[in-house]
Amino acid sequence: MPVDPSLAEWVERFLPDRYQTNAPRSLSPLNGDAGFRCYFRVNCEPSLLAVSAPPEHENNKAFVDIALLLKRRGVHTPVIYAVDYQQGYLLLEDFGDQLLLPQLNSQSVEDLYQRAESVLLAIQQVPDAEAVIPHYDRHKLLDEMRLFPEWFAGQLLGLEISESEQQLLDQTFEQLLDSALSQPTVMVHRDFHSRNLMLLGNGDIGVIDFQDAVTGPLTYDLVSLLRDCYIRWPVADVSRWALNYYRRAVAAGIATPVSDKQFLRWFDLMGLQRHIKVLGIFARLFLRDGKVGYLNDLPLVIRYTLEQLDSYPELHNFKYWFEQRVLPAAHKQSWYQPWQQAGDSQRESL
Repeated sequence: MPVDPSLAEWVERFLPDRYQTNAPRSLSPLNGDAGFRCYFRVNCEPSLLAVSAPPEHENNKAFVDIALLLKRRGVHTPVIYAVDYQQGYLLLEDFGDQLLLPQLNSQSVEDLYQRAESVLLAIQQVPDAEAVIPHYDRHKLLDEMRLFPEWFAGQLLGLEISESEQQLLDQTFEQLLDSALSQPTVMVHRDFHSRNLMLLGNGDIGVIDFQDAVTGPLTYDLVSLLRDCYIRWPVADVSRWALNYYRRAVAAGIATPVSDKQFLRWFDLMGLQRHIKVLGIFARLFLRDGKVGYLNDLPLVIRYTLEQLDSYPELHNFKYWFEQRVLPAAHKQSWYQPWQQAGDSQRESL
């Protein structure tokens, strides 16, 4: 990835004095994320990150505002040393390369998830978040799920959705919306998973990619963490972790007590909303943006979707449709693998 000379010049102008060195300045490209941001490591001591985030595609003001909001609550977000909103340049603290994902295994997961959940509790207790960030309302949640028939079923699998099938989808989506909107409202990171959490040198968990935060359902970030699209854990463990978190949330005053059954229903149906959305997003990332790697993550997302549908009879019509129409079309794709084992090899290889 070539370095924009204007970014290099801007970094040289705004690099704090204490980071200056006698060595010639260089910017080394890093792997980016699913957005339009490009990251470069600056060879100062300690290193910093230079970010090119085109303002026509990225909301850099939201990134800065939310970073400061979270930092005041004790959440470790990158220190912002300089920002140019017009050009879309930022100079940030470098969290290093230790994403949470490769650190997770059967021995480490309990401790690391406990630490990540403590960070999530802090995020959910940010005061007056509604004044800074938008609400995750019915319209936004529904628009996300509509990515599934458009991009995954339609454009990736080549299915034509009939009028009766669309009615079934609409009914299913409404059920998921009703559940989501009945939950306590908190600040939602919106992508709180193992590729957006970093293990820092002092043992803290660093949080990145938070610029799309909203206020919304209590379980959204929790299900993003525990039913991560990039790694899967045993169902019994996930349920235990979810309920333990809920007890911590009640003790912190974030939520009022409900039955375990009710909370797990919220959690499961929120996961369905998210994974239906993610099927559409991963398909779009491949088809529109050429990011082929996301295809390999689709079988695990399919597994999450089908597993959660089992427990709720009112959603069995959607489950039957998914099995009869979607799975046969998916089976013809080069990325397909049997969904019943998806995610197992990732966990075992870590």
